[in-house]
Amino acid sequence: MRKIILLVLTIFMFFFKNTATSNYEKKFYELSIESITGETINFNDYKNKPVLIVNTASYCGFTKQYNELQELWDLYKTKGLIVLGVPSNSFNQEKSNNAEVKEFCKVNFNINFPLTTITEVKGENSHELFKWAKNNYGKSAVPKWNFHKILIDKNGNVIDTFASFTNPMSKKIIKKIENIL
Repeated sequence: MRKIILLVLTIFMFFFKNTATSNYEKKFYELSIESITGETINFNDYKNKPVLIVNTASYCGFTKQYNELQELWDLYKTKGLIVLGVPSNSFNQEKSNNAEVKEFCKVNFNINFPLTTITEVKGENSHELFKWAKNNYGKSAVPKWNFHKILIDKNGNVIDTFASFTNPMSKKIIKKIENIL
């Protein structure tokens, strides 16, 4: 009887094993996204550079993090870091069009790091980038709210994610970035 229970438990465990193993069938560098001005941002251009992807929103309580994202970009862009802002209305807190978002970011935060078009970041309609991150890193890569951060290393692998509450200039993020630069 004991052997049967052990066998059943072993089989049962295989059905519920973590499927978020990093198989990276598709590499980060094979993906692209549309910029806020309509051009294609080809991630192959970011090869051998770490990338911090942040889903953003104009009407969020975390919107002030744009200041620290710009500071992070200014501090590390010459060392290769890419900060990529991904405006999203997935949480119903973004402006209605790309032109308004671009103007808002320029006027209020003097943003000059790359921004994408307004993009879905969760669910079935999420952009391929966010599906890729989830498939290769697990549920923690799925934004739970605006200003969720995904850190990609120089090899195009997700190495960490950070919740909205984690400020871009936090010691936690800075340490991770400096370790992969």
